[in-house]
Amino acid sequence: MSATPTEEQIQDQVQDANATEASAETTAAEQAFEGEDLSIPEDVPTADDPSSRAASRSLDDAGFTIDEFAALLSKYDYNFKPGDIVNGTVFALESKGAMIDIGAKTAAFMPLQEVSINRVEGLSDVLQPGEIREFFIMSEENEDGQLALSIRRIEYQRAWERVRQLQKEDATIYSEVFATNRGGALVRVEGLRGFIPGSHISTRKPKEELVADFLPLKFLEVDEERNRLVLSHRRALVERKMNRLEVGEVVVGTVRGIKPYGAFIDIGGVSGLLHISEISHEHIETPHSVLNVNDQMKVMIIDLDAERGRISLSTKALEPEPGDMLTDPQKVFEKAEEMAARYKQMLMEQAEEGEDPINSMMI
Repeated sequence: MSATPTEEQIQDQVQDANATEASAETTAAEQAFEGEDLSIPEDVPTADDPSSRAASRSLDDAGFTIDEFAALLSKYDYNFKPGDIVNGTVFALESKGAMIDIGAKTAAFMPLQEVSINRVEGLSDVLQPGEIREFFIMSEENEDGQLALSIRRIEYQRAWERVRQLQKEDATIYSEVFATNRGGALVRVEGLRGFIPGSHISTRKPKEELVADFLPLKFLEVDEERNRLVLSHRRALVERKMNRLEVGEVVVGTVRGIKPYGAFIDIGGVSGLLHISEISHEHIETPHSVLNVNDQMKVMIIDLDAERGRISLSTKALEPEPGDMLTDPQKVFEKAEEMAARYKQMLMEQAEEGEDPINSMMI
């Protein structure tokens, strides 16, 4: 019986077999390519040869133009800047604000206080999920890459534009008084806070009782830079009254106040000034010597200044004789219409001659 081969003998036999097999494969390969020229041909291009690269193609063959390609890219432009107005879609309403998709990498956030120029109870009063609208970008991205948005800023800008247009048109508006203070009354116009100075409130009501009243108003000052919106109730009433009045007309009024320079006469809800120089042809030291508060009297309109909201009155022009207002005011009132007709005639004659009739002496 032959001896069992050792492990070393087995390994030697395996190596001999592998070597014999490799030698046989090499010999077969050499026989297969025997007679073949295995050198590299000279006309084979190198990696530096442009002809070896794939041919470039124009975008004209790509199915869309360069402009269309640029427009497509613009839809995904993430370069948002403060002050930009962008379209966005509301996708979540939260307790402190709304999450808005404006196409940025991260959802933008609009705080509750930026939802409207007017006071609102909650976001749902103004926004609904899925709604698409414009938003104002307030700031750069924060550390989380999130932008802060506002609707209030857009409404604010457009409110001032609207108010400036209304002032340009010299429009009369109606607004509700929501508060009063020592200086006057506060209203809202197009969502902006406006102020009516006490001197431009023309009503017999105590100022404190005006809250919730709607008043006709005219614009006195519109200044966005200083955030000043000043209005006049008196001017609106005067304008309304002026539309029914004319220079030379005689009206009945009541003395509401007397100052050193003249008296304020209520003529149907608006106040006109009877200047001390227009009380009589004769010189008087003070209006108190001729007039008393609550006196009823006839006066003639001698000027209507719609822009300043002023009505100028005269009793001097109604005197049959110079000084009648001092000696016999009842005679003046009885002949008021007659004297007014003479005044109108004089007005027409002097207008033709280019003279100012207001300070002329009555004939």
